[in-house]
Amino acid sequence: MFSIKQIEEAHSRVSTGADFPRYIAEIRNLGVTSFKFNVSDGKEIYFGENSYEAVSEPKYDPIKIQSEVNFPTFTKELIDHQQGKTDFPHFIKICAENGVNNWIVDLEKMVCTYFDSHGNKILQEPLG
Repeated sequence: MFSIKQIEEAHSRVSTGADFPRYIAEIRNLGVTSFKFNVSDGKEIYFGENSYEAVSEPKYDPIKIQSEVNFPTFTKELIDHQQGKTDFPHFIKICAENGVNNWIVDLEKMVCTYFDSHGNKILQEPLG
């Protein structure tokens, strides 16, 4: 199965949201079926077949997630990020400021779902 080191190596080749589809293809080839990213500290949980899990360490000091979702601002910033206009640290800041707590990427269904701090679905979009 895959390791956090392999995933981090793949992630090191991502500089903007425009690189995300290539990253997804690479980790999918490693055997990742889905993953969860926590905005508050950057911790990730990767899932594979037969209940396999690989959990990363937090990537940065905890940041506060706003309790209310600002959907229009988040979606505008998401589009900018996907077009390569912003880097990942900026996107994380925008997520926290606009109430995005985490997201789950399902590599079998090829969708990414964003959630607020209460576990409510904010947005679901197709990958690729």
